[in-house]
Formats: sequence, C-alpha cells, structure tokens
Amino acid sequence: MYDLIILGGGPAGYLAAERAGHAGLRVALVEERALGGVCLNEGCIPTKTLLYSAKLYDSVAGGARYGVSAQGLSIDHQAVIRRKNKVVKTLVAGVKSKMRANKVEVFASRGRITGKTQEAYAVQAGETLLTAKRLLIATGSVPAVPPIAGLKEGLARGFVLTSREMLDISSVPARLCVIGGGVIGLELASYFCTVGSRVTVVEMLDHIAGENDRELSALLQNSLEKRGITFFLGSRVTGIEEEGVRFEQDGESRLVAPDAVLLSIGRRASTADLGLDAIGLATQRGAIEVDEHMRTGLPGVYAAGDVTGFSMLAHTAYREAEVAVNDILGKPDRMRYEAVPAILYTNPELASVGLTEASAAAKGLPCQTVRLPLRYSGRYLAENEGGNDMMKLLVSPDTQQVLGAQVLANYASEFIVVAGTWIQMGLTLEEIRKTIFPHPTVAEILREAIFAIEE
Repeated sequence: MYDLIILGGGPAGYLAAERAGHAGLRVALVEERALGGVCLNEGCIPTKTLLYSAKLYDSVAGGARYGVSAQGLSIDHQAVIRRKNKVVKTLVAGVKSKMRANKVEVFASRGRITGKTQEAYAVQAGETLLTAKRLLIATGSVPAVPPIAGLKEGLARGFVLTSREMLDISSVPARLCVIGGGVIGLELASYFCTVGSRVTVVEMLDHIAGENDRELSALLQNSLEKRGITFFLGSRVTGIEEEGVRFEQDGESRLVAPDAVLLSIGRRASTADLGLDAIGLATQRGAIEVDEHMRTGLPGVYAAGDVTGFSMLAHTAYREAEVAVNDILGKPDRMRYEAVPAILYTNPELASVGLTEASAAAKGLPCQTVRLPLRYSGRYLAENEGGNDMMKLLVSPDTQQVLGAQVLANYASEFIVVAGTWIQMGLTLEEIRKTIFPHPTVAEILREAIFAIEE
C-alpha cells in the first residue's frame, strides 16, 4: 500500500510526487502520456521556445533602429521545431530523474479509481491495482471543443488543429486563422505572424486577452496589428466549411479562407472516465471543487492543477501541489489566489497580478491607480526604440497595500513577481518604498509607480 497515489504527471502531479517522496512518503505517480503534462510537452515550454526564436528574429530585423544591420535574415521553422523538441526532451528527462531521486514509482498508463474500503482507495493503473491511504487528482485539462458545425470534420481532416498539433506543424501555413484571442491563441498568432503567416484572429468577446486590463489589452492589440495580425472582435464562429471559417460580426456573415485553423478557445478540466463516481466524488461543470487546502469533499482525497478548473496556470498548479502535500504532512498552509501572476508571452509581454480596475470595481473596493509609460525606465528606453508600453499599479487608499499590477513590456514576466510578493505579504507603501531596485533595470518602473501613488 502507498501513502499517496497521484493521478496525472503534469506540473501539479510531478511536483507533488517530488515533495511527498522527499518527505519520506511512499508515492505512486500514474501518467498515461509523457511526464511533464501539457505544460512541458505541448504548452508552456514549447510555445516559449518558439517565441524566443521569433523575438530574436524581430530584434535582428529591427536592428537598424539601434545601429545594427543584417543581410539575408531568415528564420528556419523546422530548425525551431527541432530545438523545441530538444528542450522538451531535456526537461522531461529532468522530471524523470527527480522521480527516481525521490523514490517515486511511476506507472505509464491510464489511471482509474475503482473504489474505496475503510483502509484505502484503489486505482487501476494498466494491469496493476494500486491502493493508498490518500489520492491526489492532478489530471490537468484538455482543449475545449465547442459545438460548431463542421468542427469535428475539420479536426478529423487536419484542417483544424489544436495547440498540440500546431506546435509540431512541419511547415508554416501561408494563411492562419486563430479561433480565440486568449493566451494560447495570441502567443501562437504572434509566433506564426513573425515566421511568415498572414494571421487572422476571430474572438467572440469585444476585446482580446480575456480578463486582463482592458486598456493594456488594447495597447497589446495595437502592437500586434502593427506586426500584421488582423483581428475580428465580437465575432461568433458559426461553422467550419471547405472554404474556411464562417463567423458572424454585427449581424453580418463573414468568411475567412485560411490554409490552417488553430482552435484555441480555452481548456476544460480533464475528469472524464477517472472513476470519480466509484468513490462518490462529484464535479462542478466537470471540475473538482477544493478548499484552500486543496481538499475535496472526501477525506484523504485532494485535487490540484487545471483539474480544479479555477486557475489553469502551471505555476498555480505548482503552488497548489505544495499546499496539498503540506496538508497531508500536517504542515499549516493554504492557497492564496490573489497573489498568482498571469502572463501573456507575446511581444511585448502582458503580465498581471491581483486585481484590475474592473475587478476591483466589481468587488466594490476603492483603489488608487497610477499609470506610467515604460519610458520612465532608463533601461527600457535604452533597449526599446519607439516603445510605447505601459504599466498600472492599484493601491488601496484605506490600507495603503497593493491590490494589483499590470505591465505591458518585453520584460514583464521576469519582474511581475515583485508586485505579487507585495500582495502576498500584505506590505504597505511605507514598507515597499524601502526596497532597493538595481539600476538600471526595467523593474524600476515598479519603484517609480510606488512613489507616484499619493498617500
């Protein structure tokens, strides 16, 4: 019998296995695909590898503004894909090594819960029946497939692709239509636009980038349009036809005729055929509900990562895994979602943490907002000729604590964690102002914003 069975080897699953194994628990990890899950194999890491190549190309192509010129510049998509595969292979090997080091037993098969006795939960992993005192369900998510006419047929003939297939496509489509203007759609639109595709994005909302700050989302859209991406907002896809993608905008039926279509309208929790009914664990719209300790409604059963349907981000999954394992080990801990950053790795990047002006207003929370152009940062100005990016910082006038921050800039992903730490620790403006930022750095824009807030 194991102390813990983990279903799913993505960020939540493998980190929980590592932490629990290191603490001396006997752990079984069940994963039917490659360790690392969607994030490592067909999400976070592969897309960032592609986007880095695109950013290098963009930097060299625009070098004349900085006194640098190049001739015969090109980007080899197949070479980019080969490098992506090498990076993924290296990191997957690293995960396997950590499992061995922490004595985690890995079962490469589909796991299904078969029942519970007074002593343990039972999980069928291929031909092997596993039992454990506790379960952690971390089976991640799958792409959402809406009931659009002709969509299933389009997927079957390879005309419509999900991000999984798009990240392995061997040639660059001359014309690409992206259905969905969220994180995955925009990141891949950004890459394929750079490598030569004529990209069209069809989004049902009247804005891109989901719940991000509207003002900064509009600036990002403007930047992407300048790069050549065409956006149709407030547009509902009605069908996938032989000729292309049919959608309605302002009551008018329109058609775009691409060579390939990327379906990217979000993801849903992967809970089908897990055997949850065998132990009486209910779901809410397919997702598993948990409390702040990652406990489900059943004793000894936890859930973490995308399967909870709450915050489908790898770094959220990491932290949820740590909280779950700490609770199993009897260590006080809880999940705090208000300090979870979210990043769009386009060029420029859009990073946010905490509340936006809209979400603060929805909660009835008063806030002071400071807006600063990134040109206030000396390093940003030195490295971004013609850049017009911006940041926002929201502070509570009552508590003098940071409520949220949003940054549109190439380096935003690397320093948004500073604002997240301020929120996590509940620091006041007086305490934050004592922070020493290295100079020159783009992160100094946070310091400028803190001192621009009126007390």
